[in-house]
Amino acid sequence: MTQTQRNRWTFPVGTIGRDMLYTLISMFLVVYLTTVADLSNSVLGAVASVIVAIRLIDAVSDPLMGVIVDNTHSRWGKRKPWIVIGAVASGLLTLVIFADTGLDGVTYVVVFGLVFLLWSATYSLNDIAYWSYVPALSTDQAERAKFGSRARIFALVGTFSVVVAVNPLTDALGGDQRAWFLFAALVVAVLWAGQSVTLLGVREPPLVVETHRRTSARDFARAIARNDQLLYVAIAMLAFMIGYTTTVSFGVFYFENVYGDKNMYSLFAIVLGVSQIVSLVVFPRVSRHLKRARIYLIAMLLVVAGYIVFYFAPTTTMLFIGLAGVLIFVGQAAIQLLILLLLADTVDYGHWKLGRRNDAVTFALQPFVYKAGGATATGIVAFTAIAVGINDNAHVLLSGAHLTLFKAMMFLLPLGCILIGWIVYRWKFRIDETFYAQIHADLVARGELIDSGREPT
Repeated sequence: MTQTQRNRWTFPVGTIGRDMLYTLISMFLVVYLTTVADLSNSVLGAVASVIVAIRLIDAVSDPLMGVIVDNTHSRWGKRKPWIVIGAVASGLLTLVIFADTGLDGVTYVVVFGLVFLLWSATYSLNDIAYWSYVPALSTDQAERAKFGSRARIFALVGTFSVVVAVNPLTDALGGDQRAWFLFAALVVAVLWAGQSVTLLGVREPPLVVETHRRTSARDFARAIARNDQLLYVAIAMLAFMIGYTTTVSFGVFYFENVYGDKNMYSLFAIVLGVSQIVSLVVFPRVSRHLKRARIYLIAMLLVVAGYIVFYFAPTTTMLFIGLAGVLIFVGQAAIQLLILLLLADTVDYGHWKLGRRNDAVTFALQPFVYKAGGATATGIVAFTAIAVGINDNAHVLLSGAHLTLFKAMMFLLPLGCILIGWIVYRWKFRIDETFYAQIHADLVARGELIDSGREPT
């Protein structure tokens, strides 16, 4: 097995536990706080506000953490030390978040806020260092598509492992705080095991001519502010993630409080997970025949159709709900992978335009976007849960104005955000396949990129 082939497996395996952890926090922390932690409306509202504020503040600091990664020089490279530190620290802090501290009121809000701030910062270090491998493992777009699609498949395995298992396992363990703590401990164990595979298996090929120049504050500002294509990708990604994360975060509540059977959520999640995996498996093959702009358009049409079907789907059968889910998440998986690949291309664009390569700073915008999107989604879901009465009665079946508000927040608002993301991409992003080939050729001609040819399959 060549090192390239080894990288194709050991890199994506590392994200199974990472996405399990992120899914547990981003999608189910609000569920835990609402239905298990027994918080009053005032405390829940305060905690939700703290989560939103911390994630927005921490998101702004993520590019600075990218500078830290870019400026790291060690015998293990610049990424692996931060992958280790981030994985260990965020895992331990996750256990604290779900631990029974016995605190209440203002004390609970303050302690929770401090722990969550540290969790968010340490997870970011790991996330930035991990995903900045994408542009470092290959400069060939087709090869990046293989790395990216495989990594997203493993990420989905992690995501939907939590989505499918969280309700049955926590219920089987008693459904109380202890049950959620044990589930969190299982997730952390998988995180550490998967990250160990990446740390031991991945080796970077010699692609870039190293200059060992430190990234100064001025370089950091230029790397973001003057990379216009990076900024457009970030805006499109943020709009998409607000919409996507909001919809999936409402999932448990939809099946409990609209459909009337929360056990169907796990079955629904399996269908969605399989749909996304199929989408990612065929993506590299489809991308050989269709340009990225066309793929994005087709994916958007699927998403729009899915949202329309889901909004009007009757709750007497799973047929239309399942169909809507397949349409949405086949398209969503393709869009999420496309955005990852577009972000990788902006690393080369920034290198070409500004004369220096800041892959960690560039990929620091991904956790920035994920946190900003997740924070916005958390706020939307938490305050909607309060507005429609779910926090007062977790098992209430919604109707009338409350049902209308719930569906508007779960479907209409997210669809608008996703459409905005596509419009920004369509109007402003210009690194197509032809332009990227020109960028690559120019960097090689300038002696700043090693033309190693297509990596072996």
